[in-house]
Amino acid sequence: MVEIKLTYEGDLHCSAVHLPSGSTIATDAPLDNNGRGEAFSPTDLLATALGSCMATVIGIVGKRKNIPVDGMTVMVRKFMSEDMPRRIHRIELDLKIPLPATHPDRKLLESAAHSCPVHHSIHPDIEVVMNWIWQEG
Repeated sequence: MVEIKLTYEGDLHCSAVHLPSGSTIATDAPLDNNGRGEAFSPTDLLATALGSCMATVIGIVGKRKNIPVDGMTVMVRKFMSEDMPRRIHRIELDLKIPLPATHPDRKLLESAAHSCPVHHSIHPDIEVVMNWIWQEG
C-alpha cells in the first residue's frame, strides 16, 4: 500500500504528495474543461502512467536480461470522448526503442509493455494503440 495526499488548492488546482518519498505533482483542469491547463490534468496523469509503466517494465526486463534500452522514449497521445460522460476513449503510444527491429529480444520487450500493471488496470473500453519504432544502431 502507498499513500498519496491530495489537496484541492482552489481554482481547479490540486497538489499531491507521494508520502513515502515526499515527491510532489500538481494538476489543473484542462483548457477544454474550465481550467487553465497549467499542469497535468487528472486524465493526462492516467495516460502518462500508462507510458511510464510500459517504459518501466521494459526497463526491468532490459536490466534483468542485459538488454540496453537506456534512451528509450514514449510519446503519449490522449484522446477525450466527444460525447458524455467525459472520458478518455483512446491512448496512442509511440515506443521508440534504441535497438534494431531484428533484435532477438524484440518480442520479449513488446510482451513486457503489454503486461504492465497500468495497462491491465485500464478499462477495456479505452482503446490503447502501441506504435513500435525500432532504431538501427
